[in-house]
Amino acid sequence: VQFANGRLRSPDALRFSAYRNRDAAHPRKKHRRIVVSQTERLCYVGHNFGSGVMKCNSLCRYFVGVLDKDSGQMEVYNAEIFNMQPLLSGGRTLCRVQPTRGWRVGCPGGFLGWVTVPGTHCRSQSMTVGCQCLSLCPPPLAQMDLCIEAFGTSRQKRALSSRRMNAVGSDVVSTAVARAAANLIDAKGVTALVQDVAQDEVQTISAFLPPCHEDAQSPEEVYRFEDILSPAEYEAARVPAAALANATPEDIAKRAEERSHCSFVLEELKCLPSDEKRRDHKARCLWFLDTLVRFSQLRVIKRKHPMGPECPHIISKKLMKNFTSLTYNNGSIQNLISASMKAKIAAYAIVLALHISGFQTDLTVLQNDMKLQESRVLDIARALRLKVSKAQGLLEGEQSHRLGTLSLPLPVQKAPVGQRKRKRM
Repeated sequence: VQFANGRLRSPDALRFSAYRNRDAAHPRKKHRRIVVSQTERLCYVGHNFGSGVMKCNSLCRYFVGVLDKDSGQMEVYNAEIFNMQPLLSGGRTLCRVQPTRGWRVGCPGGFLGWVTVPGTHCRSQSMTVGCQCLSLCPPPLAQMDLCIEAFGTSRQKRALSSRRMNAVGSDVVSTAVARAAANLIDAKGVTALVQDVAQDEVQTISAFLPPCHEDAQSPEEVYRFEDILSPAEYEAARVPAAALANATPEDIAKRAEERSHCSFVLEELKCLPSDEKRRDHKARCLWFLDTLVRFSQLRVIKRKHPMGPECPHIISKKLMKNFTSLTYNNGSIQNLISASMKAKIAAYAIVLALHISGFQTDLTVLQNDMKLQESRVLDIARALRLKVSKAQGLLEGEQSHRLGTLSLPLPVQKAPVGQRKRKRM
């Protein structure tokens, strides 16, 4: 048996009685059993039929082994598990606390009445109840705590104990925080503290952005191409990008119809340079940008080559190392593309798009390709020190496009003010 309201302090002194149905010929009733036990305070009843029967007995079989210590042999018998529920008839189980407004007589099933306690002023009502002990009517939270102490499960009792241990007076906390804040302000000053907070915000944002060279003399040097694609990675992209470099207008139209590439790449493929060297360079950049966009659509990386076998190993290694975070799930370590990693991919894609399109790019097209919110893309663009403007000459009813331009001098970087509440991940 197991008890619904906890464990017994002295189980050895407990005795059980078992009852079976008299109708031994009935195919269902002949298996019905009732187990009864009684302690000093409670009566317990368990049965293997009805609405409250345990499901485990129908899912598997249980056995009890009786070991003969002399012979060393064990006899095995069929067994069932009974969940012993307290029998609350007439209100038998409540506890005593200090008087507040009187003694309240009752049980968990409902209120039974009031009786007078010497030395207190409360209304009384004469009634006949079969209670073994009396209870008071304390405040709601205290009453709930008392019920948990008396009838709660082991998990509820642990939670109650933990809550009581961790309870700290709010006045003590507020006083300590105010004292610490005053000491810090006196030591550093308000201006220095504001600057430190702004610098911390900037450093946190910069961890997800490409390296920025603020002292650059040209837009090409602000975000260097080598920080996006190293020479070895750029060389590895030559083979998979050859299909884009050699694409004919018919191939481009077919790719657009099949939507085998993102919208930004399909638009840029229509204006590839005629010069072979520049055409090859742009094709490699477009191929890597398309790879970044497709990689951002993944969630959990389960394969060794998530972008397919045609993707060079050095590129796959770069994607897994720089744009995923490790997570532990079901006993194994997995690579996850979290929301912050997706923002980092978007930042690198925007910088690469700037190098492709002469340092002015359509942010709305990239936003639609990466399935991001407009506010998210604009925050990333401003963190990259871009000047954001609206595209001119749009047709009526057409979606308004946002353009991001990288120009010198760079705008002053400011810490975000009034940030929106982050979604729970």
